[in-house]
Amino acid sequence: MSLIGLVFARLAANWPFHRVYDQHYLYDIPCHLKPALMRELAIYSDAGLALGDVKALLLRPSQGDNHNRHGGGVPLSLPIDPEITAMDLTGALGRSLTLRDLTAFLFPARSTAPLQDDTQDSWDAIEHIPTSRLSHALVPNLTHLSLAINPAKAENASWRDLLNLAPRLESITHLSLAYWPEPCLLQSAKFATVGSPQGCQISYGGTNYYSHSIDHDWSEALFVLRKLSRSLYALEFLDLTGCASWWQALKLQDQHDYIDWANNWGKITCLRLKMGWALADDAALSTRAAHQEAVEIAAAVERYIITARAGRGRFITVER
Repeated sequence: MSLIGLVFARLAANWPFHRVYDQHYLYDIPCHLKPALMRELAIYSDAGLALGDVKALLLRPSQGDNHNRHGGGVPLSLPIDPEITAMDLTGALGRSLTLRDLTAFLFPARSTAPLQDDTQDSWDAIEHIPTSRLSHALVPNLTHLSLAINPAKAENASWRDLLNLAPRLESITHLSLAYWPEPCLLQSAKFATVGSPQGCQISYGGTNYYSHSIDHDWSEALFVLRKLSRSLYALEFLDLTGCASWWQALKLQDQHDYIDWANNWGKITCLRLKMGWALADDAALSTRAAHQEAVEIAAAVERYIITARAGRGRFITVER
């Protein structure tokens, strides 16, 4: 382990102390080291990486002063170092951090202060939108983002919150969704049913326990992935390690719902489809069969993408 790794390990082990007594110095940590520290805290800290820890690393101590705020409650200036291009939140989502809170922090609400009447003289003229009306990204140069989760906390991942965040991540080129569950809008409703007037039990959400294995119904997953691909059109690297349960959706099509690998995700040059766990020598036959099936699906996805692009997109490498 390097010296920096040893220092970060000690910081994570004693983070409750440093979070209180060194809070005014955390912002001065070099920008290229902050993602590694975030990862260390998210995985090895007893309490995980909380939103307050992210704020302490990214915001100056004076950021919370009241005199720096306007009528909408948003800071007038957001002194974030433009050198911050990566955020590694591996293991934090679903444990100590929610995607909804992260979105609210990275993209503060617009001003609610009254604006002067700027009605145009002509509807044919190009409208000039005041800067105060535009959404402000706290980390405008963010290109690398890891939202990988702990497999034990997979049920806490929210695809709905991710779809709300995705349209604001136009600059993201590298994204990790390792160990995310099957795409659906109501993760908690997978086992829920409602009664019909005829006495039948109907699934409450668009995906139930048997949708993929027995019914082969991937419609909701394809809908979610299509919306995600349309928002994250600048992606060049996508990590789906540990997501073998829904790799199949990467090459399926349900009417107009499918992933357009030639256009929306035509810039992706590296797709990581790894199991996320090593196959033991004494593994059961069922485990070996599942592993082999996942490897075959990954190979089929690679062939499908190459065929779909047919020279229109970039060359892609599928790591498996």
